[in-house]
Amino acid sequence: MDLFYATLGLVILLLAGDSLVRGAVNMSLRLGVPALIVSLTIVAFGTSAPELLIAIRALADNAPGIAMGNVVGSNTANVLLVLGIPALLATLNSSECETRKTYVFMLTGSVLFIGLAFRGVFDWVAGMLLLLALAFVLGDSFLHARRHRREMAGLALEADEEEEVEGADPDMPWWKILVYLALGLVGLPLGADLLVDASINIARMFDVTEVVIGLTLVAVGTSLPELATTVMAAVRQQADVALGNVIGSNMFNLLAIIGITALVGDIPVDQEFLDFDLWVMLGASVLLIPFVFLRQNITRAWGALLTALYVGYVVMVLA
Repeated sequence: MDLFYATLGLVILLLAGDSLVRGAVNMSLRLGVPALIVSLTIVAFGTSAPELLIAIRALADNAPGIAMGNVVGSNTANVLLVLGIPALLATLNSSECETRKTYVFMLTGSVLFIGLAFRGVFDWVAGMLLLLALAFVLGDSFLHARRHRREMAGLALEADEEEEVEGADPDMPWWKILVYLALGLVGLPLGADLLVDASINIARMFDVTEVVIGLTLVAVGTSLPELATTVMAAVRQQADVALGNVIGSNMFNLLAIIGITALVGDIPVDQEFLDFDLWVMLGASVLLIPFVFLRQNITRAWGALLTALYVGYVVMVLA
């Protein structure tokens, strides 16, 4: 039953997160917030809402290992699994992508995160540092996006901005927007409660630590939306979407999820993370260098290697 409740909680989280994004996007556009701001903030934060609620709920239940494990495990899974499986289906032409700047931000954020982890706890000081780094990245992204739009299409593009935002529907009535918001706001904490409580019970049942459950069951579960997005991008030959999705998700996991949660309460860092898991996460991020800087495509051979590395990592964690 615990496995059923964990699955149910995960499904509710994913559906509620999508509902919240749709409602928030359309409400913001109706209130006159520029679509560019909406796409860089509301959509990005909304898609990370399930992970954030899990982290806060885990902290409230005195299970910080699930909060840390979810973030660290998700970042590892995003590179090895979320890029590996789609590459097995079709080669990702990452040689055509321009993601160097964003990747450097992600790698820098990873190093900052690991450095703060060696303080032994993510407290409000660490949280503020992570959120300041996030604000810098968002500010740079906003300036770059605005400059790019002016160069490519000028002011004429503004009329079509709403269509560029994920989940936007210019004709959505207010009652429907409010329903989406309500479903998201109710579903997120409900799903987080179910998933975290069930995960703690599963850890006790199989006599494994909450860290292990966070690194595996919870991390893979919350990476499913990224996996679905990347599979579709691979099928449609949109390597920039696949690579950008992974890099952006990893950056938000480190800077936003732990940054905000650390302001709610202290997150102690288990020695297991310092000895092994953080370095695996960093190593997985470094593996992206050939695709980002050396213009290599993510071929089926690379996909097999990445997937095999993830399977090996999970086996080591469970052992």
